[in-house]
Amino acid sequence: MKKTSCFLFTILVLLTGIKTYAQHDPKAEAILNEMSKKYKSIKAFKADFSYVLESPSAGKNETITGEIFVKGEKFKIKLGNQEVINNGTTVWTFLKEENEVNVSNYEPDAEDITPNNIYTIYQKGYKYLLAEETASAQIIDLVPEDKSKKIFKIRITVSKKDKSIKSWKMFEKTGNRYVYNITKFSPNPPGIDDKFFIFDKNKHKGVEVVDLR
Repeated sequence: MKKTSCFLFTILVLLTGIKTYAQHDPKAEAILNEMSKKYKSIKAFKADFSYVLESPSAGKNETITGEIFVKGEKFKIKLGNQEVINNGTTVWTFLKEENEVNVSNYEPDAEDITPNNIYTIYQKGYKYLLAEETASAQIIDLVPEDKSKKIFKIRITVSKKDKSIKSWKMFEKTGNRYVYNITKFSPNPPGIDDKFFIFDKNKHKGVEVVDLR
């Protein structure tokens, strides 16, 4: 009888957890809405960050530092040897050591998680839950409604002080984890105009242009 009671209790706990994730947690939604409102009110921003790749199967734990610049649909990422520039229609991937730039059309996938949509991605196709709360931050888990997606969870940490994103972590079905930690955030920095998001080959002597369009 005791074993049956324990079994039923376990099932009840599991079903409760499933029910929680099946809904849009109102507390999490309020936090996400405040965070999204903050970023939408900013014309442009710059963020210094560290990118961590955790791959248990390959025994890797690599960290690279970089910079992100965002203005509306446009963004520029400087990460290690690469610089990716996106003006909303064209993407330039500049490889510094090779002095080569690959040019392609920007064809965003609905599954893509980018610097200019991380603060709005929760609004469609995701369930969310306030997973944890600390003295300085609120941690929210986003779970895609489409179970076929390779990223099965996104964990976003939001600052209580200014509602900015402190980090986001993506969990892949392969076991890999991708972590972006924001170390410095600068709203509306000077010099971030539309030209900033176009690759200028005249500034890179001898650069090889590979047009993939």
